[in-house]
Order: sequence, then C-alpha cells, then structure tokens
Amino acid sequence: MPAPAHLEIFLNALRAVHATQGGTKETSYYTALNNLFDSVGDALKPKVRAVMQLKSLGAGNPDGGFFTQDQFDRATHVVKNLGAPSRGVVEVKAPSGAVDTTAASAQVDKYWARYQLVLITNLREWQLLGERNGKRVKLESLLLAKDEAAFWALAAHPQTAQKAQGQAFADFLTRVLTHDAPLADPKDVAALLASYAREARHRVAHADDKANQQLAALQLSLEAALGVQFQGQEGDDFFRSTLVQTLFYGLFAAWVLRHESGNDEAFDWKAAAHDLHVPMISALFEQIASPTKLKALNLTEVLDWTQDALNRVDKAAFFAKFQAAKSVQYFYEPFLEAFDPALRKKLGVWYTPEEIVRYQVARVDHVLQTELGIADGLADENVVVLDPCCGTGAYLVEVLRVIGEKLKAQGADALSAHALKKAAMQRLFGFELLPAPYVVAHLQLGLLLKTLGTPLADDERAGIYLTNALTGWKPLKDPKAQLPFPEFQIERDAADAVKQTQKILVILGNPPYDGYASVAIEEERDLSDAYRKSKRTAQPQGQGLNDLYVRFFRMAERQIAENSQSGVICFISNYSWLDGLSHPAMRERFLEAFDSIRIDNLNGDKYRTGKLTPEGESDPSAFSTPSNREGIQVGTAIATLTRTPARKAGAADAKVLLRQWWGKHKLAEIGVFADSLSLAETSSTGVLSPAAGSGILLPPAGAGVLAPPAREGRGGGKRKPARANSDPATSPHPTSPAGGGALMGAPIPAA
Repeated sequence: MPAPAHLEIFLNALRAVHATQGGTKETSYYTALNNLFDSVGDALKPKVRAVMQLKSLGAGNPDGGFFTQDQFDRATHVVKNLGAPSRGVVEVKAPSGAVDTTAASAQVDKYWARYQLVLITNLREWQLLGERNGKRVKLESLLLAKDEAAFWALAAHPQTAQKAQGQAFADFLTRVLTHDAPLADPKDVAALLASYAREARHRVAHADDKANQQLAALQLSLEAALGVQFQGQEGDDFFRSTLVQTLFYGLFAAWVLRHESGNDEAFDWKAAAHDLHVPMISALFEQIASPTKLKALNLTEVLDWTQDALNRVDKAAFFAKFQAAKSVQYFYEPFLEAFDPALRKKLGVWYTPEEIVRYQVARVDHVLQTELGIADGLADENVVVLDPCCGTGAYLVEVLRVIGEKLKAQGADALSAHALKKAAMQRLFGFELLPAPYVVAHLQLGLLLKTLGTPLADDERAGIYLTNALTGWKPLKDPKAQLPFPEFQIERDAADAVKQTQKILVILGNPPYDGYASVAIEEERDLSDAYRKSKRTAQPQGQGLNDLYVRFFRMAERQIAENSQSGVICFISNYSWLDGLSHPAMRERFLEAFDSIRIDNLNGDKYRTGKLTPEGESDPSAFSTPSNREGIQVGTAIATLTRTPARKAGAADAKVLLRQWWGKHKLAEIGVFADSLSLAETSSTGVLSPAAGSGILLPPAGAGVLAPPAREGRGGGKRKPARANSDPATSPHPTSPAGGGALMGAPIPAA
C-alpha cells in the first residue's frame, strides 16, 4: 500500500506559489500548509484540523494551531477556544531561515511555555519541541533538504520526492498531530511503533558503507546459523526489514516484561537487552543496538523517540486491554500490517485463528488418550511436543494452557507449578526461522508462565529455538562450522540436540505453504525425494511437491513413523495434497505409515469454488479475520495422522475419516467442537474405504461427507447444517472414480 501523496501534493502547491515570485514570506505558504495539515489530520481519529494565524493570548501569535474535531462548534464550525489547541502550535519561517535559530528564539520560548508542544518549520526542515521531565526538549525532526536551493530542486520533482521521502514525511506529521493524544489502546501503540520502525528501516536502507559492512557480517552469521541465504537485493531488503522488526519487537517485549516484573521506572531502551532473558534474542538485539552500530545506522534518535512513546503510554489502560495470550492479535499483527502490509502478505503472516489452534490441540490430547493409551494426554511428563514452525507461539501457548488446566485439576499446586515450568523448558519445543516472531513467541510463553504462577527465572528459558526445522536431524559427518557469535552457536547446538536426541511424540502446527521469496532454505535431501515415487498408484506429476509445507509433512512423518515409531502429527495446511496429481506417493506413504488419518476439510478455496458452499452461500477462508476478510486464497485442511506402537510393517492401510466444514460459521463450530470431541467423533465424520488398487481412500460414491450438527440460531431455532454434497453430477467437488488417487473431490491439475 503506497504512502499517502501528502509530500507530492504539498510540493506542487509550494512550487506554484514560488513560481509567482510571491513566496518571499512564510505567510505566502499558509494555504499549502493548512491543506497539508488538514489532509493528514483528516485520516486520524479524532480528526485534527489546523487553524492558521492564531490571535495573541499573551505569548505572541503562533502561525497556527492544531485542534481536534470536538473543539469546533458543530453549528458554526468555528473553534470554541482559539487559545487551547489540543495538539500544539506551529511556527513557520521561509526556506532561507534556519530552524535551529528559530527554535532558540525568545519567541518560541514563549510559545513553548504556554503550549508545551511547538512544531517549527521552514518548509524544508521540521522540528517538534516538547516536554520531558519538565524541560523543553527536541522530540523529533525531519529534514527534506539541507538548504534552500536543494529544497526548490526537490520541489521541482515532487513525484520523485514522494517516492523517496513520502512515507517518512507522512509518518512524521501523523506523529506530530497525535503526540498529545491519549496513548492507551494496544493497536494504537502498535501503529505508532510501526511508524518509528519504518523510519528506522528507511535509515538502514540509506546507511553508509561502514554500516553496510557491519550488517553484512551479521547477515552472514545468521545465514550460517540458520542454513538460509538472503539472495539478491530483495533478499538484502528482507534481511534488513527482519532486523528492524526484531529490534522493535525486542523493545516492546522488554517494555512489557519490565512492567510485568513490577518495575514502574521510566523505560530505557539501552537496558532492553538485559530484560530479554533469552541469549539469542539478547545477542541479536545487542548486535543491532550496540552504540557503534546505532551510530553508523543513525538509529539512536529513533530509539529515543520510541522510548518516549512507550513512556507516554497509559499503562493501566493499556494492560487492562492487552492480553498476553493474545499478543499476536493485539500487537504483532497490527504492527506488521502498519509496518509493511505487502511484507505481511509475502510472509504469509496470518495468525492461525484461536478456534483452529484449540481444536488441533484438543484433537491431539484426545488422540493421545484414546488411541495411544496415555491417560494424562499432553500433561504426561513423557509426551514431548514440537511445533516446527512455531511463529509467534500460538500452539505452544495453547498446549501449555491445557497442561496447566490438567495439572491444576490434579491438585498439589506447588508440584503442578514445577511440572508446568519443567514442561515449558524440557518437553515443549518450538522451532522458528525468523527472528521477529521468535521474539514474540518467547514473550507469549514467558508471560503465560507468569500468569500461571510459575515465572521463568533470569537464567531459565522456554524451549523455543531460532533454527531451521528442515536441517540438523542427523549428526554431521564433518565438524560443525564455528559461528562468530557464541550465542548463535549455543542456540544452534541446543536446537540440534532436540532434533537428534528427543523422542518426539507430538508434532503440530501450521507449516508455511510456500518458501519466502529471495530466501533460499537449506533442507535435508530426503525431505524432497521421499514422495517422488509411488508403488501402488500413478506416479507423481507436476511441481506440487516443491511446496514448502510438503517438506514439513515429510520431516514430521519421518520423525513419528521412523524414529519415535509412534505418535501423532496434526497440521493445518494447503489442502492440495489431498487430491493433487503431484501427491499420490505422499498419500500412499501416509496410508502405510499410520493407523488412522483424520481430515477436517475447511474448504474456503477461491479457485475451486469461488469461496462458495455447495448451496452457493459464502464460504470464507478459515483464516478470514475482521482485518483481512478475504483470508488466504487456497483451501485448507487439518490432517491428524496417528501411529500406535503396535503398528507393524505390512499392516493394513490406515483408516481415513473425512469431515467437511463449510460456510461463514465454520470457525465458531470448530471452536465448539474443540470442547466436545467425543460428539465430533460420532456425529459428523464419514469413514472412507480404500479404492481398489489405488492405495488411496475415497469418499464412498453417493455417501458424501456428513456436515457439522445444526447449532442454535439467534431466534432460538435451529440453523440447518450445510447439505452434504454427495451428487457427483451437481457437486463442485464430484466424487472421484475408483483409482483416481484422491482423499477428497476431483484431482486438481498438476501444478
């Protein structure tokens, strides 16, 4: 989403005045300034308007003042009290003047003494004066051009200026007009920090050669630690953007943790690394935020501005709304949406809806008890759990919550608290490739443990590691490469120890569907070769096996079926593998390796059904949210694959159960089912039988698949369930003929 064209429009207006030779006084530019401020202020809540040429109220005449919408009379649209601009005043000088000289004048001293917030500009340079600890300070500044000649040269090319500085200009003015606004809502805090993060990213992108050399060394170290490569200019941009996000998530996490620890002193970003207890996070933060690097990157003042913003937050109001267990919704998602919506989409950062997370975790707990004979399910101290692509930690948080509830129900509070912390540290593991969500995951688990009464000590950490989940499972023949930063090496070795020594019984999560553009991810060769040749079905066609989520399925299958030899996998993923022509060997292997396969088909596919139910009603993506109505484009499904210890080579193919979920109420229904899995087992699952000679399981012809039970409507009556679409002639997902090699519907074309 491009930045609003405020700078381009403003420069065009200034250039028009300047061309008349009438722009010798600052008053010549009042109209252009007034329009600029009103344009920026119109997008705010509440709206902010500028009034130029305020009358003197004993402190002289500022050139203008900023008023919120409620300060205007509704009938006359006139400001009720010109002496009380709630968002400060502005002093304007001609481009030939110097802002620092104006700021030091007795005139501005009077303005500041009365209004406490003064914006000074000579059109090319902007400076905001405010208050800190009762003293006048320069809060922020922005430079468009170093002198008058350079400014008019800039104004001669407004589109070029907009492209280079438009976002920073719009962000600066937005912060000016909202500086004195109440700061309490988590989403407002996220948006403000994202604004500063964009400024930081702009400065990093224009860093000098020395700073770029330092960044290149850090990039190489991170690439070596994670087994990735950031390729080309796009890869470099991605790396720098990731670092900036990590820096700001680190600041936010340190601020939250400081509050949660009971420390009410003013926040100081220079101590943030100390508050981040995980060595890898602290090392990354220190590498970015060390004084020498910050000076080279010109980021010190941006972090000072961010610190001031966090110290302005109404903590009581903020933390009354902010829920640690939902910090993704309250901070991570709105931050990334404001910071870079295009990057958010490219990364596939759509947090998994909590209904789906709860359902998957409840499904796993249920299977552990009913099929693997583990009475305590996830609470059993021998059950090792892994989310190999944990993102911000949603699944780990839910697993820990379920364990906590089970332990609490068993009594013995002190022992339960110890067992809960032990679980988080020693048998509940998460792997994440990107540093930014990794920071948030540690924050979420740390805060949950504190809420549950068993906080981590300074020398303790949750079992979440910054690592590539597709490598490190097998010991290397040659010694590992030494990394320049010891914390990176410790993190890598600890993650590899989990991969190579733990008997993992549960693997669950939401693997990435595709790779990240411009980021090459190393993987073990077996992960890409395992599903390329089938024994009983048609051979794979097309390129569908190149999708990244397939690698995660193979990694999980190998770990559960071959290494641990029992356990459960529960992934939500792109559903193309269920009937894709690229995936017959993958399906065949699952049928041979597992005792049962449950498929919850969530549909919501743009390409097959146009996101419509069989009845033609709306069928949104399961990832559709109020801020992203469309969700993702492809259909999705939850697959639960279970292998019992008793399974032997040559055993009968797995039993497959398939349930279809349709319509706009599917998430609510899934949330209900998460609390009543026994009901879901008996009332809405169709049992599938193998198609002769295909090695795959198909919906029985004419049987369809049962829909979820009817649920109460608003009027107290029953809403009819979505009709099971069983007629091959009319169904948009006609049942495949025997031997078609599909777990659902008609095969999709080869990718």
